[in-house]
Amino acid sequence: MNPGPDTAGCALARESVSTSSHEVFGLADALRAARDTRCLELGEGVLPRTPRVFREQFGERPAVIVADTNTFAAAGAKVQETLEAARHPILEPFIFKSAGLYAEHGFVVELESALRQHEAIPIAVGSGTVNDLTKLAAHRVGRAYLCVGTAASMDGYTAFGASITHQGAKQTFICPAPAAVIADLDVIRAAPSGMSAWGYADLLAKVTAGADWILADALGVEPIHAQAWGIVQGRLRDLVSDPDGVRAGRPEALGRLVEGLMLGGFAMQAMQSSRAASGAEHQFSHLWDMQHHTHQGIVPSHGLKVGIGTLAMSALYESMLEKPLDRLDVEACCAAWPDQASWLDRIRDRFGEGDLCAVALRESAAKHVSRDQLRQQLEQVRGAWPRIAERLRRQLIPFQTLREMLRAAGAATEPEQIGISRDRLRANFLDAFCIRRRFTGLDFAVRTGLLNTCLDEIFGPDGVWGADG
Repeated sequence: MNPGPDTAGCALARESVSTSSHEVFGLADALRAARDTRCLELGEGVLPRTPRVFREQFGERPAVIVADTNTFAAAGAKVQETLEAARHPILEPFIFKSAGLYAEHGFVVELESALRQHEAIPIAVGSGTVNDLTKLAAHRVGRAYLCVGTAASMDGYTAFGASITHQGAKQTFICPAPAAVIADLDVIRAAPSGMSAWGYADLLAKVTAGADWILADALGVEPIHAQAWGIVQGRLRDLVSDPDGVRAGRPEALGRLVEGLMLGGFAMQAMQSSRAASGAEHQFSHLWDMQHHTHQGIVPSHGLKVGIGTLAMSALYESMLEKPLDRLDVEACCAAWPDQASWLDRIRDRFGEGDLCAVALRESAAKHVSRDQLRQQLEQVRGAWPRIAERLRRQLIPFQTLREMLRAAGAATEPEQIGISRDRLRANFLDAFCIRRRFTGLDFAVRTGLLNTCLDEIFGPDGVWGADG
């Protein structure tokens, strides 16, 4: 796929964009809406454009490549070569050599210390880990940066904020997205087998993330940002339509996948929040990160974990949508609702001591509502449920279809594939609810008193994750 007007966006003006919730946004529209990223080069054979893009954004300032040993071999050496051939000033590359490199705060400190020794503009060459480490370190030394993507593995390239593990918890640190991104599909196609499946799962997660936002909007908790919604959801069905092509590495399918991932990041920039691209499905992944979960000696990828989280939320939504919530017993729900002190005591009993418990206490306290507030919210649900349910049904894709799409792309479709037992997954629904204040389908299930009933169905003999599910 060669970049056309919508994919080579360096010269696009920052004009206003319609915020109609029914509008479909392409890359050019999304780039105009982005607050930090001014240029995206997406297509086959675009890596040699790096010197021109760098000069357009940063002039003659020196550059320094940031990579790990694998990403330097994949694209970093070529970027270094093209900049040297263009006679652009460039320092010796900074290469992370740790075999256990991940997005952890200690690595940010290491890179930040190196960047303070000079004034060069970083060029992050890599995918999620290298990009997030560079994003935060560059921000801390007061510099913008350029990103060269090496895999279609996640939506963080153009995302506002960096997802970094610090003090035992996965945290989003506020920092700008890159000034420019170069995504060469030839490089991305050569990435290790399976990485595109991770990105596909991260993109497919926007289905259930959108359902979470619909609920938050319907209950007046967090209104839908029409522009960000249009950027992420407008073409989502088309962009996830060829999972077989993603697995086979076909350029057209990979191009659509990368476009979708970039759009998610642009939407996050537009509203300065991850709400447009992240819901409860990501909370499962963050929970397992905070639990330091490994499978067969390695940490499962973010995308594989999010894919299982997406299926978990899809199953929960299907179960909830079968319930006649227009006849919800509001008073019974309110009578069973614990006060904040009781909730926090339950969390201490559930999580014990440590960083994870501290996060759960903080986030749960922030979103707890009184019985009067709960009553008002549930009466609103009861009165508007047919309309809310219809919006959710239009948004969602059936569980079995989602599972087949993930399987076709090469992603995990059963929790055991990432080392999570079904008993643990069942418990993790409530755990994931506790660790973030964002209102999602998990909050809806807890507040309506439906969570345990739905989990009995999902993990029961006839459920999608029953003994023979």
